[in-house]
Amino acid sequence: MSEEKLETQVEETVEAVAEENTEAAVEESTEAVEEVVTELPAKKQRSRKKKVETQEVKPESEWKEQVVQIRRVTKVVKGGKKLSFRAIVIVGNQKGQVGVGCAKASEVIIAIQKAIADGRKNLITVPIFKTTIPHPITGRSGAGAVMLRPASQGTGIIAGGAVRSVLELAGIENILSKSLGSKSPLNAANATLEALKALKPFSEVAKKRGLTMAELLN
Repeated sequence: MSEEKLETQVEETVEAVAEENTEAAVEESTEAVEEVVTELPAKKQRSRKKKVETQEVKPESEWKEQVVQIRRVTKVVKGGKKLSFRAIVIVGNQKGQVGVGCAKASEVIIAIQKAIADGRKNLITVPIFKTTIPHPITGRSGAGAVMLRPASQGTGIIAGGAVRSVLELAGIENILSKSLGSKSPLNAANATLEALKALKPFSEVAKKRGLTMAELLN
C-alpha cells in the first residue's frame, strides 16, 4: 500500500470518530490505525533511525584558523586583466604548532580554503617556556622584521595585526614584540614565523654545552 493511501485511510478513520463519537467507532478506528502502522514500509523506519544517528554532535577540531587579509589582485594577460583574490590565513592549535598559508583563487571562499590547506602543510613547532619564549630573537622576511622578547606572567601578548594572530594561535600567552620595516601582513607573519622557528629550547642548549638544566638556569 502506498503512503498516500495510508494517509487517506488514517484521515477517514479520524473523521469517523469525530462524527459518531461512540465506543464502537473508537475501537474500529484504533484497529485501523494499528493496521496502518504495521503496513508502513520498513525503509521509512530505517530512514528515521539514520536521521537520529546523523544528529549526533561531532567533536570540535583542535585546529583554529584566523583570516589576516583578503585582497583583490589583478594579473595582466593577453586579453586584458584577470581578477582574483589572495587570502592570508594563520592556522594553529594553541599548543605549540602554527603555520601561515597564502593562496589565490577566483572566489574568496576557495582562496581561504586553499590558504588553510597551505598553512597546515607549513606547520612549525614552537618551544614554549612557561607561557613565553625561551630567549629574545629577531626574525626577518623580505623587507619586514619582527623583534620578540620574553615577558613575565600577566603581561599578555603585546603585539598587533598578523604578529598577534601568529602568537595567539601558537599558544604563547606572555610576550613583547615590535614590528620593524615593512608593514605588510604577509611579511610580518612570515618574519614572526621565522623568529619562532629559530628559537632553541634550554634543554638543547644545555646538551650542547655539556651542562644540566639546573646549571644552565643557575
